[in-house]
Amino acid sequence: MAGLSAMEKKLAEYKCNTNEAIHLKLVRFQEDLEDDNTTFHPEFSHQVFGDDEVAFGYKGLKILLYYIAGNLSTLFRIDYTSKVNENFDCVEADDVESKIREIVPPGFSTSTDDFVSLLEKEVNFKPFGTLLHTYSVHNEEAGEDVKYQIYKADITCPGFREYHERLQTFLMWFIETASFIDVDDERWNYFLVFEKYNKDGATLFATVGYMTVYNYYVYPDKTRPRVSQMLILPPFQGEGHGAQLLETVHRYYMSSPAVLDITAEDPSENYVKLRDFVLVKLCQDLPCFSPEKLKQGFSQDMVTEAQQKLKVNKQHTRRVYEILRLHATDMGNAEQSRSYRLDVKRRLMGPYKKKQREIAKMRRCLRPEELTNQLNQIDINLQHKQLEETFQQLVSDYRRVLERLAQA
Repeated sequence: MAGLSAMEKKLAEYKCNTNEAIHLKLVRFQEDLEDDNTTFHPEFSHQVFGDDEVAFGYKGLKILLYYIAGNLSTLFRIDYTSKVNENFDCVEADDVESKIREIVPPGFSTSTDDFVSLLEKEVNFKPFGTLLHTYSVHNEEAGEDVKYQIYKADITCPGFREYHERLQTFLMWFIETASFIDVDDERWNYFLVFEKYNKDGATLFATVGYMTVYNYYVYPDKTRPRVSQMLILPPFQGEGHGAQLLETVHRYYMSSPAVLDITAEDPSENYVKLRDFVLVKLCQDLPCFSPEKLKQGFSQDMVTEAQQKLKVNKQHTRRVYEILRLHATDMGNAEQSRSYRLDVKRRLMGPYKKKQREIAKMRRCLRPEELTNQLNQIDINLQHKQLEETFQQLVSDYRRVLERLAQA
């Protein structure tokens, strides 16, 4: 901080990283309120506090956002050890409370006592909608299996609108480009994951995560469900809930003849990896993906069967084919390895072939000096290097999918 004035140094002490300042909890028991092990923090806060993810004007800032684990009734409180005042050259502290109020719906508690009173009523909370799937995950620490359930809900479920308003606040902290949706649009479907747990002999439910899906119309009589947002809350990540949720959603839509296929809106890298695993798991037993058929190359039969039976589109089917063909290929065998590599690279060559067509067009249309300038920007050797790097990265990603599949 060399070169800063004494006042600038003093003001710098009143800057807080908002990712660290925000304390989130899913509260089941009163003692969770004082247990630091139940606290987690955002991955992002730029949508609320700006690109720097900084709040100015406080020392020791803590923004408490505690949620009752099931119905997500919220405690919102701001604590700090000191705050700037008019003595600091008339600067003002950021209005942190107003920023949080913009995303947290009204009706939250500001008193711990009020919040605890609501916690005592949590036994009355039940999941919304229709039960689609039940599964168990073994908890090593507890030494027992924990049960989970997945429900499909819509905005007509009593109390769901208010619950969803509280649930979607988590998006701002864990999805980089998240936005709130128009719940009054009846084309939205909601899929919710809950954990079943016991408290004083009663069965209660804790929110684990959820997915929103929008049903687009496809002429003349089909729909195309598109996954919009998906979030598994941090205390439950790494336990396989995302795969259970996505597979359940696929199985739900598979039974509908009106559904053409299932897509995703601007999928993240992690979502693509999850989808790879789920779709390979679903497709691996289809007759068209037998080892013998895989070695014959990608076919229209694969596209047709995957779409008709599992609602998988052509692009995703091709990726499933490449993963399963890798599984059926002895990469230590020079002939099999070469055949697989050429097959995948032919697909990857698409953008390069487009560029070659553009070059051919330029040869017909450009003057020699203009053509030379354009060709100088195209390094064929670099293209081949990039193609090989892309192929190797794909194979690495595909192997991870196959390893996970072997452990499933």
